[in-house]
Amino acid sequence: MPLAVAALSHAPSFGNVDPGGTTMAEIEAAIGEVRSFAESFDPEAVVVFGPDHFNGQLYSLITPWAIGAEAVGVGDYGTTAGPVPVDGDTARTLHALVLEQGIDIGRSERMTVDHGILQPLEFIYGHPLSRPIVPIFVNSLGFPLTPMQRVRLFGEAVGRAAQQLDKRVLLVASGGISHNPPVPRWDDAPEPMRERLVAYAPTREERAAREQAIVTGIQAIADGKASSAPLNEAWDTLVLDVFRSGDLSTVDGWSNDRFVAEGGSAAHEMRSWIAAYAALSTAGPYRIAVDHYWPVQTWGAGFGIQAAIGA
Repeated sequence: MPLAVAALSHAPSFGNVDPGGTTMAEIEAAIGEVRSFAESFDPEAVVVFGPDHFNGQLYSLITPWAIGAEAVGVGDYGTTAGPVPVDGDTARTLHALVLEQGIDIGRSERMTVDHGILQPLEFIYGHPLSRPIVPIFVNSLGFPLTPMQRVRLFGEAVGRAAQQLDKRVLLVASGGISHNPPVPRWDDAPEPMRERLVAYAPTREERAAREQAIVTGIQAIADGKASSAPLNEAWDTLVLDVFRSGDLSTVDGWSNDRFVAEGGSAAHEMRSWIAAYAALSTAGPYRIAVDHYWPVQTWGAGFGIQAAIGA
C-alpha cells in the first residue's frame, strides 16, 4: 500500500510572535496545501515522527526512539493537554515489525508528548485531533545521539513495517531546521538543571510562566531588543535538497557535530524528517508535491514545509 510524507517545522513562536511581512500568511497557506494533500491521500493510518523538549522524554530513561501505543499531551504552546487519540493496535504492530528487522525501539503505553509531536499534527488535523495517530519519539536533544546513518536505517525499517500494514500510511515529520535555542546538556549542567532533566513535572502555572518567558525572549529578538545566533540558510537548503533528491544515504557521512556547528543547538530535530523520508523511500521513488521554506530571521529559525508521495 502507498506511503506519503507531510513534513513541517514547529515553533513556539508560531501564533505568538509575528514574523513580519507576509510570512505568516504564506506559512498558513502552505499548511493549507499540506492539509489538502493529506485529505486527498486519505490515509488509513497516520504515523508521526517528532522530538521532545525534555517535557516527557527525560534522562530518567532516554532512548533513541520509541513508539507510543497510548499518549498524553502536556499542553504546551496551545497543543493538546491530556489524552491524545492513538491507534494503539497499529502502534503495537509497528513496534513488533520494526523489532523483527533488528532495530531496537522502545514502546510506551503512556507516552508523554509535547508540541514537538503535536503542533504539526494539529496544523493538519485540528485541535483536538480529528483522527487517531501513532507517535514515534525521535531523540534529538538528549546527547549523546546515534550516528546519522542509524536514523536512516531506522526510518527504512519503519517504512518496510508500514508497508506490511496493508494500509495507506501518512508519515508526518515534525522538526525545525536551523535554530539555536538554549538547550541544556547533561555533561555540563549544574545539579539543579540535572534534576530538572531527570524529573521535570511542573505545575500548570510553572509551565505557563516558562512558556511566556520563552515567547517574550523571541519577541525581544523580533523587536530588535535582543540578539540570537543567526539561522543558516545555506545549511537549511543543503538539508532540504537531500529530501528533494530522494537519496537519503547522503546523510550517512554527516557527523552529529556538524549538525550543531552548522544548524544550531536544536538542528538535530531534522532526524524526524530524515526518518520519515527514509521510510517513504522504501516504497520506491517519490515526488515532492509541496515545497516551501522561509528563513525567518525574527524567529531565529528556518521554517520548512514539504509533502511527498510515490512518483
